[in-house]
Amino acid sequence: MRKGTIWTILGVVVAVIIAWIVVDVVLKLVFVAAKLVIIAIVALIVFFVLRSLFSRRDA
Repeated sequence: MRKGTIWTILGVVVAVIIAWIVVDVVLKLVFVAAKLVIIAIVALIVFFVLRSLFSRRDA
């Protein structure tokens, strides 16, 4: 086995490990962002429901 072949194999292994980490981080960030969007939508719905309930009692 030539020295260039060993470096190529090591480069591929390192590239796969780095890609694995990057994809893992990106997917976690996407999951957190999606979760925040869902939480914001639910919070808005709850806010408007509560506002409508309290405004009926005051009127």
